[in-house]
Amino acid sequence: MKLTMLGTGNALVYHCYNTCFVLSDEQGHFMVDGGGGSAVLVQLKKAGIPLKDIHDIFVTHKHVDHLLGVIWLVRVICHGYNSNPDRPDTRIYGHDEVLGLVREISEKLLTKKETAWFDKKMHFIEVTDGEEREIIGHRICFFDIQSTKAKQFGFTLYMEDGRKLTCCGDEPFNEYAREYAKDSDWLLHEAFCLYSQADRFQPYEKHHSTVKDACMLAEDLGVKNLLLYHTEDANFDRRQELYTREGEEYFSGNLLVPYDLDEIELF
Repeated sequence: MKLTMLGTGNALVYHCYNTCFVLSDEQGHFMVDGGGGSAVLVQLKKAGIPLKDIHDIFVTHKHVDHLLGVIWLVRVICHGYNSNPDRPDTRIYGHDEVLGLVREISEKLLTKKETAWFDKKMHFIEVTDGEEREIIGHRICFFDIQSTKAKQFGFTLYMEDGRKLTCCGDEPFNEYAREYAKDSDWLLHEAFCLYSQADRFQPYEKHHSTVKDACMLAEDLGVKNLLLYHTEDANFDRRQELYTREGEEYFSGNLLVPYDLDEIELF
């Protein structure tokens, strides 16, 4: 399995795309969030991942930098059904609030010819806290990250040999998720900025973490590989260097700070 980072930035970036990614193996693709606009289509094309091959999409929460790109995915996929109704079905997963919003926005903005595919070929599948689903052949458990801003879910993907990947969303870790994240082979965690630049970026006022916070957490959880995303872009050119230098002081495992379109071999 590999992970393709379509975007790595927070909501207000100019030098990269908003955070979203695709998990892929021989059984298919599992896409997480869509960023904030139609650029998600460009990122998929650059990554060499045809949208027609993506049949499972998870939306973590309703913030614009995660959700609006999904509306573009819905539009293009449904448009594709108009020309080829035999294309495989598409499943969009999320909690009740975010799915309701995706559907409401789509029904207001898209054509009736596109939304006619809802519940026929385009399926909105609600998941609840602790619920498990089989997606691209793997067991995935969704969980409420106990967000302080908007209802948000993360997930843990389990491999057959017991290894696991946990995505904690884009807010500071809540102890409620410890049972999912502990001893993860891969932990995907937000890091809004360097701890040394917290006064400049004010991450705590925005309910976000620093590199130091995420790395100390990963060390405590016994994580093997930590991937940091959802960052500022003022340090874009040196982000990888600066974040790695600070993070390695607090985390003894393998630390990754990817750029947009980076591909990471996971398992």
